[in-house]
Amino acid sequence: MRRAERVDVVGKRLRLRELTDADSAALLAVYGDSDATRYMPFEPRTPEQVDAIIEAAIGDAAEDPRLVYAMAVTDIDTGEVIGVARLSIERDHPHSAEIGVGLRPDHWGRGLGTELVRLALRLGFAELGLHRVWGARAPENSGAQLAMLTAGMVEEGRIRHHVPVRNGWRDSIVHSILEHEWNPGLG
Repeated sequence: MRRAERVDVVGKRLRLRELTDADSAALLAVYGDSDATRYMPFEPRTPEQVDAIIEAAIGDAAEDPRLVYAMAVTDIDTGEVIGVARLSIERDHPHSAEIGVGLRPDHWGRGLGTELVRLALRLGFAELGLHRVWGARAPENSGAQLAMLTAGMVEEGRIRHHVPVRNGWRDSIVHSILEHEWNPGLG
């Protein structure tokens, strides 16, 4: 497993970069929005919780070995932060990592989710030398399903009662991709 000192992954319309304290308000527009967090495994976050997420991300970036890459997603043309991405390497299986992504709702429906997943995969495979990358989504999150499938990930199956939610439990659908399945030409 390799280590990326500073994340800077550039795509056609998006860029992944390290989170900074200056990203607090922009991240609140994702983590604090009830529509954006509808399929995430938590309720909307407060400004203080978002600040704590950024503080943890900055701390994670200094760890050795670095196991968590929490990144701002920016619009390539404006530099505006429009989302968040996270790649978490498994401590006991350091050649495998989980990804999670989120975009502001006003950027949904434009294919940006697929590009975002592809950039996270590029970080995992090209930069970090991982063997397997996986992600989980809410069963009803068709946007995440389309983004992961279009990026080349395979639907593996369902984890029943995986995430506690307000009214009980939610299943998760797992998608994954292996190093030899990844197509670097796609992003």
